[in-house]
Amino acid sequence: MSGKAPQSRPVRDPAKARDLTRNKPKGTVLAERRDEHRRAALAQARAGLAPVDQAMLERRGLDAAQVRERRSAELTNAVSHESSRSIWAIFRSNVFTLFNAVLGSALVLVLLVGDPRDALFGFIVLANAAIGVVQEYRAKRTLDRLAVLHAPKALVRRDGADHEVAVADVLYDDVLLLRTGDQIPADAIVFSAESLEVDESLLTGESDPVIKEAGDTALSGSAVVAGHGAARVHRVGPDSYASALTAEARRFSLVNSEIRNSINRIILYIAWALIPIIALVVNGQMYANGGWAESIASGRWRTAVVSAVASIVAMIPEGLVLLTSISFGMAAVKLARRQVLVQELPAVEGLARVDMVCLDKTGTLTQGRMELAGTTMFDPVPGWERVLAWCAAHPNANATAAALATDFTRTPSVEPDHVVPFSSARKFSAATFSADPSGASAGEPHGTWVLGAPDVVLAGGAGGTFAKDALAASHEAAGQGLRALVLAHRPASAPQDGDFDLSGPAPVALLVFREQVRPDAAATLAYFREQGVELKIISGDNPRTVAAVARDVGFEFSGDGYDARALPAELDAMAEVLECQSVLGRVTPEQKKSIVLALQARGHVVAMTGDGVNDALALKHADIGIAMGSGAAATKAVSRLVLLDGQFSHLPSVVAEGRRVIANVERVANLFLSKTAYAVIISITIGILLWRYPFLPRQLSIVSSLTIGIPAFFLALLPNARRYQPGFLRRALMFSVPAGAIMAACIMAVYSFARALPDPALTPVQATTSAQTATTLTVLLVALWVLGALARPFDFWRALLVAALVAGLALVMIVPFARNFFALDIPAGPLLAVTMGVTATGCLAVELLYRFLKKRGAVSERE
Repeated sequence: MSGKAPQSRPVRDPAKARDLTRNKPKGTVLAERRDEHRRAALAQARAGLAPVDQAMLERRGLDAAQVRERRSAELTNAVSHESSRSIWAIFRSNVFTLFNAVLGSALVLVLLVGDPRDALFGFIVLANAAIGVVQEYRAKRTLDRLAVLHAPKALVRRDGADHEVAVADVLYDDVLLLRTGDQIPADAIVFSAESLEVDESLLTGESDPVIKEAGDTALSGSAVVAGHGAARVHRVGPDSYASALTAEARRFSLVNSEIRNSINRIILYIAWALIPIIALVVNGQMYANGGWAESIASGRWRTAVVSAVASIVAMIPEGLVLLTSISFGMAAVKLARRQVLVQELPAVEGLARVDMVCLDKTGTLTQGRMELAGTTMFDPVPGWERVLAWCAAHPNANATAAALATDFTRTPSVEPDHVVPFSSARKFSAATFSADPSGASAGEPHGTWVLGAPDVVLAGGAGGTFAKDALAASHEAAGQGLRALVLAHRPASAPQDGDFDLSGPAPVALLVFREQVRPDAAATLAYFREQGVELKIISGDNPRTVAAVARDVGFEFSGDGYDARALPAELDAMAEVLECQSVLGRVTPEQKKSIVLALQARGHVVAMTGDGVNDALALKHADIGIAMGSGAAATKAVSRLVLLDGQFSHLPSVVAEGRRVIANVERVANLFLSKTAYAVIISITIGILLWRYPFLPRQLSIVSSLTIGIPAFFLALLPNARRYQPGFLRRALMFSVPAGAIMAACIMAVYSFARALPDPALTPVQATTSAQTATTLTVLLVALWVLGALARPFDFWRALLVAALVAGLALVMIVPFARNFFALDIPAGPLLAVTMGVTATGCLAVELLYRFLKKRGAVSERE
């Protein structure tokens, strides 16, 4: 890896840039335009600043007048960290839908010309919109609280003094003082450095630190891991590197959801079918009420409109949309309690459909820290443990030296006389301790101690056999993707002047380090393998290092990892390589995205995990992007799921929730679509025959509540571990269309008898009410049988649910208030007998249909 960071962002091809603007929501486009305008304004403001003396600036920083000048010109580091959709966009997408438009229009008609009791379906419209808006807004608020930069303060030099300021208050031309552990808040040019090393893994994916010298660029979002220095800010706010990448990844796109796509397709088909059916029904209802002229003149057109609305409401599976939103919402709430943020509801379903998971190594499988894997002793020298403790406790200790703190805690009682700080250029550090003349301090270090790369520290040839053994062991560790340091000792304790002399130190101990693997990674990967999900481990690190981590987490493969620099650029050729390779190193951010696209082109449903800005493009294009909560905001903004506490082990619970949602929604979809099927058949038949519609809207409301809405709500929340099977819509239609046809036949048979042989003892209004009650009772009983079939196998709770619904039906028919509210009058005599006979025949037909489809695998009982 080169020692210098890129000086500027690569220029994108204009044609590709134009293509990226297609299909963007208006809010996203406006946000990007605001950033472009802001960058243009920043450039203009910079051009209008008074000249700055570079030497004076580096020594004293900005003075008070220069600070005021830059604040008035808005050259601050403030930037909006909003999630990918505005509040208005969330509201618009959940309220202004085709579903709401159709039912909303029907609601207005009923309220204007009918009985308000027939407008009960309006609550479903409001509930469906409210659930979607509230859930997405909650996700937005949570995401907006996650900032790109985790460091709340930055240290700057102004007027010759050091000040801590908020990250947003960093100004253009500010002098940043960089210390170990600081996160860099804005792009800056280094002008002084002392062993300065920066971790750019969030930007590049490579965990190795980058040496920064005077003239190099330090990018926002990176962190100082060794040394210290000072830099002059030259890009702030949306002009900075991290902000530009965040804006690049900000485009919003919906996760691919088979359930949502299937339901939307059904709604679309029904919407197109509604146009001729509504015309047919309205015409039939007008003629059923005496013809157009008579209906308009007598005012009976109002009854015709209410009947037409009843047919429209019955044809739309309004509860299915609501129930799907509830199922996704409940799953999101349950996962939120486990620190999993679901940014888009159908993402719960998406992970259950995934058959390929691409895992970024750094920050996903590993914790981004080093740990001591082993220590080999050669020639122990008193005080060696205290020297290692001193190295670990040093304020500018790098990540590898800091990893010693767990095992070595007792530091020397005196400070060294001379120190050579570690740098990646020299690849070692050294410290010289004077011997205690009194000899009282047993175990204290003395002489010169060197900690560094074995091939550098032992290059002088001292140490004899021990040196050869140390070099051989370090070579073996490197072959396993591990990092080795040697602690060597030289008795001479004279101070060093000028370049440090490495001659003479003999090896005392060889220390082997590895990246700290997440404790839950191995079990989680094993779970995915058991579920038949393929895995790809990709990283910007050395392939051998990636391979070592992969083996640590139990990933079985051959070889030492594939060097992605040899990957072909063409997607088909890349896919061929990926068929054979599962562990890849030296992968660039653009290649990560291409890997996702290549796998998708082969028909895979791809999930991608990551935590760095370098992962943002791949996360964006994956079917399901999963970000770590400790990662950059760019990754969280484009991801479908965010593991807020960074625990990889949450993913199996997400898969389980997705499976429960898919399996249960598919089961209850049969209930809703059966109602749609019989409603369409009845509407067409009644329209052709010019008969009055056999139900009032309120009667259909009680049918939907008892046989679909209430039971579906409980069934959708019950456990269900059935594995995902493609073909949701096909299976649902194979059951619901025949079942709907059976119910339609039963309804028309009863209604035809009631019309052909009305009870002579009843008035026309009473006869109409009796016929409507008979058809309502018929559809209630047959639909309850459909429910009983789909709820199998029965356990205590399912049996209790069906029994409670039957009892609810009995109460509606018995309680006078309920009968009056729903306009029901229990039929008597021949009509009652025909109703019972037709109902029994319909239940038998549904049972035969269920058993036939179960043998063919079109319906399945829960697992």
